[in-house]
Amino acid sequence: MSVRVLIADDHPIMRTGLQALFETDPSIDVVAAVGTPGEAVAEAARLRPDVVLMDLQFQGEFRGADATRRIRALPEPPAVLILTNHDTDGDIITAIEAGAAGYLLKDSPPDDLLAAVAAAAAAASPRWLPRSPAGCCPACASPPGR
Repeated sequence: MSVRVLIADDHPIMRTGLQALFETDPSIDVVAAVGTPGEAVAEAARLRPDVVLMDLQFQGEFRGADATRRIRALPEPPAVLILTNHDTDGDIITAIEAGAAGYLLKDSPPDDLLAAVAAAAAAASPRWLPRSPAGCCPACASPPGR
């Protein structure tokens, strides 16, 4: 059985690159790649993926955490992994409090991302924080949700 993934990022090159990466892993099936938080919420409700890969910032506005909160409020919600460039304590805390299962930076090795998707789909708490800020917050040690 494959892991169904929805990608949400406002940069077309990121969506295309992530799709190409996931095509190298036969256990992952990208069901949609969208460019706005609203599309992410709508497609998550419609397609019922196992994992949503969510950026935090869309068109210069931090709206990914709100979309994460809305997706996690769906009936039988998917796990949400944050994949972003933003790594302040506040960014991490906001994402985790919104229900994110994990948090990765966009400069993470591809194998870390593939492992995080598999862990999130298995309802494990991946807690991936490569190159996280020093003295990371207690919320990151045991994030809520999937």
